[in-house]
Amino acid sequence: MTTNRIKLFAIIILAVPLLLVAAFSAAPTITAASSPDDAAATYKAKCAMCHTATASKFFDASRPDAELAEIILNGKKAEKPPNMPEFKSKGITDADAQALVTYMKSLKAPTN
Repeated sequence: MTTNRIKLFAIIILAVPLLLVAAFSAAPTITAASSPDDAAATYKAKCAMCHTATASKFFDASRPDAELAEIILNGKKAEKPPNMPEFKSKGITDADAQALVTYMKSLKAPTN
């Protein structure tokens, strides 16, 4: 019976830390952009590094909102790199994508 107790103790010693690591190592997700402030924060964290703070690169504000939201969700292969990655699998919803499009269009200064 002593051998069985030692085996049980060893299993507990090994299993508990593994369960704790698995429980606390969930992949982070992008938070939903339910308000303009959320869209601004998401843009700053995920988009500005390629599109600049003023959305002046790789963004055509003349395209329809639905098309731009689709590109955010599913990505787009460019003629030459960098390609637009998809964000659907990273937690961006249709509403989030639309909020980002609205925010990005608000950054573009109207040309006179």
